[in-house]
Amino acid sequence: MPLRFTLRQLEYFVAVGEAGSIAKAAEQVNVSPPSISASIAQLEAEFGVQLFVRKHSHGLSLTAGGRVFLKEAARLLADADALHDIAGDIAEKVRGPLAVGCLLTFAQIMLPALRRKFEDTYPEVRMRQFERNQGQLLELLQRGEIDVALTYDLELSQDMAFEPLMQLPAYVMLPAGHALATRSSISPEELVDQPMVLLDLPFSREYFLSAFQQKGLRPNIAERTGDIAVMRSMVANGFGYGIANMRPLNTLAPDGKPLVFVPMDGELRPLTMGVAMPNAEHRTQTVQAFITHCRRFVGEQGVFGTERVVE
Repeated sequence: MPLRFTLRQLEYFVAVGEAGSIAKAAEQVNVSPPSISASIAQLEAEFGVQLFVRKHSHGLSLTAGGRVFLKEAARLLADADALHDIAGDIAEKVRGPLAVGCLLTFAQIMLPALRRKFEDTYPEVRMRQFERNQGQLLELLQRGEIDVALTYDLELSQDMAFEPLMQLPAYVMLPAGHALATRSSISPEELVDQPMVLLDLPFSREYFLSAFQQKGLRPNIAERTGDIAVMRSMVANGFGYGIANMRPLNTLAPDGKPLVFVPMDGELRPLTMGVAMPNAEHRTQTVQAFITHCRRFVGEQGVFGTERVVE
């Protein structure tokens, strides 16, 4: 029996089902609302089911049958996308979808430029990006919602593979003019009584606090924030020092005030930034090309100024 529906129609249906609105879905898939409405009407006619309840003031709601249909349509689209990877492997081409997660703390510094160069090199790849904290990235990897994650080697489980890219030592972030700003390095003992602005993110906070705990010290946490840009501005405005594993080429806070980065003494290990992914016997050509691209990008760009590239 010939098929009388298309994957494109299913794509439009899934977009509306997830957005709850034809107008919002039209923006996401860059298609006119009438085209989406027509596609949904054709699907309903083909299968003889009502997929949505149309509410004049509240958009669309999925029917009970529509919810079941949405789940299966999304699975079918994912299977269709997987054919791109299979075809790419057979043809030894880099193509198809690639979902990339990136740690919030350095996404703004490197992800846009890295993505731009990758897509220019491999125009047949359709890349999506997700900026999350470490805990969220690990969950996305485990659920298969992203293919790879640019992140640190923190709390990776045994079912994760990790390709290291560079080592990032810890720096003490200070406002210009701070009494310790001219030092060549700073120890946890010298910081313990100073007010601290803690980057309060899952796994990252435990890492930063371990610099003090392994010496039996307790830092004076004056402020907490989950946003590295906010932390930089708070430090620049004198709310305390911060600790970070990056020294951007531009050492100004987002509000334009200067910052000073001083290496941190002690036993706190450098973090290794790299590409995390689920363990698998076979990597697609696209994933391998992305890892190779990341290595080349890190080596050429010097994105954090003084990092040590892992060969």
